[in-house]
Amino acid sequence: MFGEYSFNDNQADSADGDPGPDRRPVPGNLPPEPASFIGRERELRLLDDLLRERRLVTLTGVGGVGKSRLALRAVAAAGRSRPDGVWWTELSPLRDPSLLTATVAHTLGLADHSPRPPDEELCAWMADKELLLVLDTCEHLVAACRHLVGELLQSAPGLTVLVTSREPLDMPTEEVVEVRPLPCEGPDSDALALFRARALAAAPRAAAVFTDPARTAVAAEVCRRLDGIPLALELAGARMRLWTLEHMAERIGERFEVLSDAQVALPHRHRHRHRHRHRTMRTTIGWSHELCEPLERLLWARLSVFTGDFDIAAARAVCSGGPLAAARVERVLAGLAAKSVVLRTEERGAGARYRMLDTIREYGQDWLDELGEVGIVTDRHAHWYAALSQAADQGWMGPGQVDWYRRIAAEHAQLRTALEHLLTADPTAALEMAGALWFYWFACGHVHEGRGFLERALRAAPRTGSAHNQALWALGLTALLQGELEAAQRLGDTCSRDAARLADPERELRAAYLHAVSVLMPGDPVRALRLAGPRARAGHGGRTSGAGWLLCKLATGYALCDLRRFEEATEEARSLREACVELGDRWLRAYADYILAVAALGMGDHGEAARHVRAMLSGKRLLGDRFGIALGLDVLAAAVAGLGDGELAARLLGTGHAWWRTVGRPQMGGSPSLTALRDQGEQQARAAIGDTAYETAFLGGAAAPTG
Repeated sequence: MFGEYSFNDNQADSADGDPGPDRRPVPGNLPPEPASFIGRERELRLLDDLLRERRLVTLTGVGGVGKSRLALRAVAAAGRSRPDGVWWTELSPLRDPSLLTATVAHTLGLADHSPRPPDEELCAWMADKELLLVLDTCEHLVAACRHLVGELLQSAPGLTVLVTSREPLDMPTEEVVEVRPLPCEGPDSDALALFRARALAAAPRAAAVFTDPARTAVAAEVCRRLDGIPLALELAGARMRLWTLEHMAERIGERFEVLSDAQVALPHRHRHRHRHRHRTMRTTIGWSHELCEPLERLLWARLSVFTGDFDIAAARAVCSGGPLAAARVERVLAGLAAKSVVLRTEERGAGARYRMLDTIREYGQDWLDELGEVGIVTDRHAHWYAALSQAADQGWMGPGQVDWYRRIAAEHAQLRTALEHLLTADPTAALEMAGALWFYWFACGHVHEGRGFLERALRAAPRTGSAHNQALWALGLTALLQGELEAAQRLGDTCSRDAARLADPERELRAAYLHAVSVLMPGDPVRALRLAGPRARAGHGGRTSGAGWLLCKLATGYALCDLRRFEEATEEARSLREACVELGDRWLRAYADYILAVAALGMGDHGEAARHVRAMLSGKRLLGDRFGIALGLDVLAAAVAGLGDGELAARLLGTGHAWWRTVGRPQMGGSPSLTALRDQGEQQARAAIGDTAYETAFLGGAAAPTG
């Protein structure tokens, strides 16, 4: 998602030569399609037509019927007709409706830094896009989804939305398609084909079952008993690892007798089919639950506190206790995965991840409540992720920075859940956690969300101590990125006075950085230098390898460039870069490269500037820093224009414009020095190739994907 800029590596590497062929990636973020997709030809044809003709389509049906899987198959080929791609937003882990817009925006690759309401910013960005947006699993957010979808469809005429939900959004333009179970009558039914596929995956020896007509008939009866519901069929198929078909049929028959008796009593079968299918699914899950070992049932219940996916370390920390020792969790989890109760995936850079489907997690939540463990396990979950956030903060400015970025991004849903719980259960822990995640809010594009959590935690927790100071500072960083510079100045001043009372040089240095940048951006580099320059740093003391000291060096470099003291800026930036290399940091080191590039431009060395900014973009690419990428593209354009390649400079400026749009702050809202730098590149490019060629190249760059 963050790894491709539309100018691509060939263009970056050829800043003083041929840009190379355009190999733009197809935009979109579809998840990998799971195995065992069977049938649904009629539904797929219908959806193919509807997605061309209608702007809002909702797939409804009971849990486990296969809505998400059908949606994924239906949209997989749609990207070819959508210039701006197909984007999948998984809403199952989301519990706070106020974060819906931020979740959708993040899916689309937006890291909104503007102070405008997120809905407005998302609508503005989408206005000229032609894309297909999938909102998967919306039943717990129907009102919020209805409101957001209504705004988006009104603002973006090229937008189509596909929703999966157990209930429709109830909108006038909505086309509702009920997803029914798979046909289960006859020896060639789709339900039987799915059951066969899952049974053979679990136990290849089961192939003999499906070559015997009599035993195939028994399998068909199992499918009929399960109403053709895909999840029920998969759970049953997984049992073939341990059971014979006949044993399974006998046990299913016993378990479903009560359901069948109740079904006969229903006066209007059609009216009650949803209720019946829901009961079938619940009965199947209950049957699967009964067949689990006692420790598997216990782990199933405890795992229900996880929203979204999780790793083995989290499962071990959160779910062990009592009869379930930590050393046994992995083996028990493997047993649940073998029974299809838990899904296991391998993700590049993230290792094995596990998740439960909603219907299975809901059953586990009921059992956790029965066990009386909701409070203790939820607390364990929250404090595990709070500790993870503290560890990430400690490791951010080190050699594991890229790994920490990926880890925290993978755990985003769990972090939200933990923060929501702690805000009421332990506000001080929530404050510590929100403050520790400063780098995620500030450097990784979650400004609106971070500001919301920080403000709530600061209201709820005691207003003393280093955690309060850290959270105030992190809040100031979010205000800074949103262009609310007076608020950032006030917070910087408050942090400074508070840090002095705490006698904490690191806090003083961090506050000095915040204060310095908040006065620098509107155009006061002299004051910024007084706040963060060498003399000020020496006065505070503190570790020269600490984040506060290094951030002050960064602010100093910016200020010196604004004062056109380019040789001093180069010296400061080289020193900063060396310190970052020694620490293993990539995020701050990339900004040191940026200062070196700006200083080189100021001294007329365009080739050197291009070399430094390419290094900067490489670092920002690794960390998904959209703000940094946008900054870098403008500088690269100025360097390329200075080297005489007006066409590439224009394309880079267009691409930079597109990236600035994804952060909602075109050219940093008019910061004088940054605006001047960009204007210089544009003037040189126009002079080199003329206005008409410039506009054509600029529009070409602006149309490239930023996802």
